[in-house]
Amino acid sequence: MKIIRILTLTAIVATSSFLGIAHAETKEKVKDIVAVAAGNGSFKTLVAAVKAAGLVETLQGPGPFTVFAPTDEAFAKLPKGTVEDLLKPENKAKLVAILTYHVVAAKVMAADVKTMKAKTVNGQELDVKVADGGITINNAKVVKTDVAASNGVIHVIDTVLLPN
Repeated sequence: MKIIRILTLTAIVATSSFLGIAHAETKEKVKDIVAVAAGNGSFKTLVAAVKAAGLVETLQGPGPFTVFAPTDEAFAKLPKGTVEDLLKPENKAKLVAILTYHVVAAKVMAADVKTMKAKTVNGQELDVKVADGGITINNAKVVKTDVAASNGVIHVIDTVLLPN
């Protein structure tokens, strides 16, 4: 009888451990926008900027968000020293304005995009154009679409968008 209890207890512990591992693996597969961007090698500058602007918690929130994410190469197109200046604490408000200009408070998949004006989280509008099988956001070309996250979607762009 004692052996049966021990075997039953062992089976319960093993099962709960397995379920815990399975739950952790499932949870890892569904990442928020910040985690998806951080896990992709092309957004190191964007992630650093989001951290410097204090927007990590916001972009990890429930959303939904559509983020037009400039690549590291897009940030490299800015005039020399611009990124370094924006990352300084005294320029936080300007950095927040730029980053929130890249975010729409809705989940918009590429198939649903049409030529229009889209209001951003910072209050200004983006000029979205669909033409010749491609999408542009202001002067930025969308180079990859529909990068899924648990709280929205990322569309990769080749140029940093600058608000008025």
